[in-house]
Amino acid sequence: MATPLQHYTNSSQYKNTSEAAVAGAKIIMESCTKSNTVKKVIYTASVVASSPLKEDGSGYKDFMDETCWTPLNLSYDQMLSDYVHSKTLAEKEVLSYDGKNGVEVVSLACGLVGGDTIQSSVSESMGALISQGTNDGSRYKILRFLEELLGKVPIVHTRDVIEAHIFSMENSNVHGRFLCASDFLKSAEIASLIRKNRPNISIHQEFIEDTERETRWGSRKLEDLGFCYKFDSQKIIDDCLLCAQRLGDIIL
Repeated sequence: MATPLQHYTNSSQYKNTSEAAVAGAKIIMESCTKSNTVKKVIYTASVVASSPLKEDGSGYKDFMDETCWTPLNLSYDQMLSDYVHSKTLAEKEVLSYDGKNGVEVVSLACGLVGGDTIQSSVSESMGALISQGTNDGSRYKILRFLEELLGKVPIVHTRDVIEAHIFSMENSNVHGRFLCASDFLKSAEIASLIRKNRPNISIHQEFIEDTERETRWGSRKLEDLGFCYKFDSQKIIDDCLLCAQRLGDIIL
């Protein structure tokens, strides 16, 4: 379920994005549990709800995994704060219905999605992922926001996201919360991947900031149930660049 980045109170019955997102999730889940035909709900969530930040804001936990929930008592970037709150509260609302009236709930909290697209323009997630290569300041701010929120940036290929949804549908033992990302990188590492096979790409120094942070990825729940990621970080970045070239966002 999509969550808007901006909320317009004059065109909505809800006071903010969070209230609207939670209400939308509740309506959908109530309909599913009352239908007597729906057996499983698969919710596409976001890793912005899974920050390993400590509740007191003193730093990060050692690992990022399914036990992590973004602390909503901390202050975040004003432009994205409502989005973080709404994604966190909406995911919790959806998961609260797991097992109700026999309905299983799967929440796939996806990392920053890259790869290719059938759309006519580069998605915001893909644009943020290669923002250092395109020297796109506004999208780079999103990449850095994710890095500061999550310690590093979880990334995943579009095809792997699709396969994870199919895997969740076809396997009865998959229910509950899962993080969906194949790699967990610093933005400086992403810059290195962009330049590795494209040395002609010039990345301005202002887009390379090494946090030297050592938060580690601790999620293996999907893999432990048999799921296998097929696309590594280099392939994700390379496919993003080829897609951006095809759509005219970058010259390679």
